[in-house]
Amino acid sequence: MNESPKYVVSGTLQSADWNNSTILGPYSADAIRGLKDQVDGGIYVSGSGTLVRAMLADGLVDELHLFVYPVVLGNGARLFGESQVKFTLAQAQSYDNGVLHLAYRPAA
Repeated sequence: MNESPKYVVSGTLQSADWNNSTILGPYSADAIRGLKDQVDGGIYVSGSGTLVRAMLADGLVDELHLFVYPVVLGNGARLFGESQVKFTLAQAQSYDNGVLHLAYRPAA
């Protein structure tokens, strides 16, 4: 992961201390489209529900991977907010510990 290129969407960061990092600036659908055209392979988003919601709203998600853990926490922020995007199941895998990996693609 340290050697992989990383693209950071941030309206506040001016630089990053991570190897191979590029600050893209605040979220811009056009900047993400350009990045998708520029990079070889897929773009993986980790740890930002806000970014994923924005990309979903702008039709920029080609595949969505969810890991469902058998734990109930009681409350929290909604993952998708008010987004209304239809998906089709592309892959499902269960693990011995009860975790499910679900891969979805936007419905045609």
